[in-house]
Amino acid sequence: MKERPLLSFTVCWVAGSAAACLSSGNGLLLTWAGLIFLLVSLRVWGTMSWKYIAVLCLSISLANGYWEWNEARNISGIPEALDGTIAELNESSVEARGTIVSVVERDGDRVDFIMKLSHMNLLAEEDEKASDPVDEKDERMQGELIAVQIKLLAEQEIAVAAEWRRGDEVLLNGVLEEPVVARNFGSFDYRAYLHTKKIHWLLKGQGAENVRATVPDSWSPLTIFRLNDSARTVLGAELDQLFQERHSGYMKGLIIGMQDDLDPDTFKQFSQLGLTHILAISGMHVAVYVGVLLFLFRRLRLTKETSLTLTFILVPIYVLLSGAGPSIVRAGLMSMIALLAARVGMLKDGLNILAASALVMLIWNPYMLLSVSFQLSFLVTLGLMVYVPLMNPLLSILPRWLKGAVSVTLVAQLVSFPLTIYYFNQFSLLSFVANLVFVPFITFVVLPLGTLALLLGRLWEDAAKVLAHVTELLNNFTFYAVEWINGYAGGVLIWRSPSLLWIGMYYVLLYGLLYVAKLRKEARSAPQYMEDETRPLAEVGLPVNSHGGFGRVGNAQFAFGASMVGRWSGAILLLLLVGLGMLLYRGYQSDGQAGRGTISYLDIGQGDSILITTPSGAHILVDGGGTLNFGQKEEWRVRRSPFEVGAKVLVPLLKKRGIHRLDAIILTHGDQDHAGGLQAVLEEIPVSALLFNGTIVDREFYMEMMRTALERDVQLYAVNQGMTLSPDDKTELSFLWPEERGGEASGTPYQNGIPLLEEQNHDSVAFRLEMNGRNFLFTGDMDLEAEEEIVQLARQKGISAEPGIDVLKVAHHGSKTSTGEDWLEFWQPAAAVISAGVNNLYGHPKAEVLERLQDHQAAIFRTDQQGEIQMRVRTEGIKVRYKLGEALHFVQ
Repeated sequence: MKERPLLSFTVCWVAGSAAACLSSGNGLLLTWAGLIFLLVSLRVWGTMSWKYIAVLCLSISLANGYWEWNEARNISGIPEALDGTIAELNESSVEARGTIVSVVERDGDRVDFIMKLSHMNLLAEEDEKASDPVDEKDERMQGELIAVQIKLLAEQEIAVAAEWRRGDEVLLNGVLEEPVVARNFGSFDYRAYLHTKKIHWLLKGQGAENVRATVPDSWSPLTIFRLNDSARTVLGAELDQLFQERHSGYMKGLIIGMQDDLDPDTFKQFSQLGLTHILAISGMHVAVYVGVLLFLFRRLRLTKETSLTLTFILVPIYVLLSGAGPSIVRAGLMSMIALLAARVGMLKDGLNILAASALVMLIWNPYMLLSVSFQLSFLVTLGLMVYVPLMNPLLSILPRWLKGAVSVTLVAQLVSFPLTIYYFNQFSLLSFVANLVFVPFITFVVLPLGTLALLLGRLWEDAAKVLAHVTELLNNFTFYAVEWINGYAGGVLIWRSPSLLWIGMYYVLLYGLLYVAKLRKEARSAPQYMEDETRPLAEVGLPVNSHGGFGRVGNAQFAFGASMVGRWSGAILLLLLVGLGMLLYRGYQSDGQAGRGTISYLDIGQGDSILITTPSGAHILVDGGGTLNFGQKEEWRVRRSPFEVGAKVLVPLLKKRGIHRLDAIILTHGDQDHAGGLQAVLEEIPVSALLFNGTIVDREFYMEMMRTALERDVQLYAVNQGMTLSPDDKTELSFLWPEERGGEASGTPYQNGIPLLEEQNHDSVAFRLEMNGRNFLFTGDMDLEAEEEIVQLARQKGISAEPGIDVLKVAHHGSKTSTGEDWLEFWQPAAAVISAGVNNLYGHPKAEVLERLQDHQAAIFRTDQQGEIQMRVRTEGIKVRYKLGEALHFVQ
């Protein structure tokens, strides 16, 4: 570190920024003091000078202050300018004027762009006329960024929206909305994400007629980006002409970093194998681009200095044309710094170049530190520089042509692994092989062919078509091979998101393991000497200075230490292997239950989804929510990757919690808002059994879900009244409903021997859960009639619910068709949970249901108000926490 002061300064800057990001107030002060103490310790126990330590302390302090300064400025000025609170302005109608500062993107019937605000005023509710502007208040909001979403109302408006471009001055009417926060523990926080983009409001409009765009009449810095957007659009259109639909979207991602048209299924297949980095412009693309330019300039007999200068100038153009994402900016900056260093004859150092690039980007925008792309790009690049030299000696048995590719691929996989599981919660065991094969094939064969076809498109159309056809054949091979590899069951492992401490320990153990293995390998390869032979000083490990004497004592001590490591390398290597293995094992396991059970009432909007984890660690999912669709959409309105609760909310939550397998899914009934999300669950997560009410629904989504369950060898069980399930000795599920059906003679239509039932609410699965001596009741969407029959049957059998149950899941989201007075009188719940969507169209929960619950003195928890409600169940009581609030509650 001392030999690379810029690297040391940047590492301290990153540490200071991370400390300010993760803590505040007294916590930040303590973290800052801890980092300073660590640096001072290095001075006491090391050889660094006080001046050097002071510079590093200054780096940490400056980074702390710079982050806090940016946070203090990263607030919205709209509430103050419009004389209202955030709550008062939320969902208010406004008129806004500003400039489009991003690419205008259309997906189906929705258009998105970022606007830099110059003026905004409220619209009067009575006449929808703009109030008089207050110029002195405009300054408080000028320059603020707003995310604009325009919903197109007619297909003809597509052409109008296509004319909107970056740099246009726009005047529009819409509804101001505050971005939503994460409503489940560990889920994606959209508001926090937009905060890193310095965006605090959404502006939603209806129809293109509410947007008036004016082309700018003067030059501005945005003009460069406007021209760049036009160039990318032209290149994208050219690729659309050359390639068929699936291939054109794929080639746009490879060549110009445009991923909007990438086929979702293709992306999913690549993602499962850890190949998504191929679909984004990265350092490899820049390296190929720079290499080709230098080769061409050399063939043109240009001088070395001229070639380096021209390449330096052309790199930013490629960065812009490629979309200027964090990874491409990092690669572009590193290339430009390296080219400049070579041009002026300065000594080049990869680690210092990487550090300089990171420092420039973090000073330009400190929130880059939170970008997944930024983190992966820099970490993998740093890992390749540090770990590849340690890995190469261990692969000496391989041929030279293969060793480099294997070393780079293996190190990239090992280094990216912690961040991959932290953000994406899955890792493919076949990822190494897939990257080793596909990365060079796509980078050095498919990419050059596709790029050449693009370049020839306007010059020699026939040749471009031939090259495009050859590229499509190669793409088909790639798609088929990726799909075939993904067909191996068990190849993808699900990991819960690890802690930062776990990640740090992983890198330390990995470095130690490779370092000791390298020393051991070199010691075995070193020439052996007899005891009476004279050994060269260089081979003993002692440095020799220019005068023939020994070097500094510190170097001799280091050599002695390395010798000791070499002597005990076997034991140390075993210890590091065991440590890394234990770390991986611990990271792979789900959170320990420590004898408690956990019930999570997930917030998935208007629907039900409940995750039960027993004290022994069995996982049972009750329903899977589902996105409600009202009618069939016109084709032009359909989005490439529409929001679906199962794929976008439920599956990521289950993976983030490290659930490798669901022991059972209990589907209470076949309505969309309970069953729709299970399709994604069955596709992404292994499931042992599916319990349902013994009927099916003749709807496409339901039939597809059942087909998927059969294809994945999921055991299907029809449950009814009187059946029980015992996942462990502290947990038992007793099914109360539906009642057992008779034969086909009952008059109910059947399909393949299973009753067809369109109205499913009455036959919802209801069961009582006893866990650690505590009782819970789950009811699906059962109606009053079913409740009455259950109570009546229980009384006939002399069964009493005394002293009552601890928690009732209120049926049908709090509809007035359920949760009757007799039902509550029988069960006497101490608490009730209502799963309902925020501002749902049905008005759930109903006031009369809430009144009945309050009359029975039941504590009420609602997902629409509190987000996910999580109950940790012990014999001594139930601890309740919820996402939207800090308070803890106890049910005794």
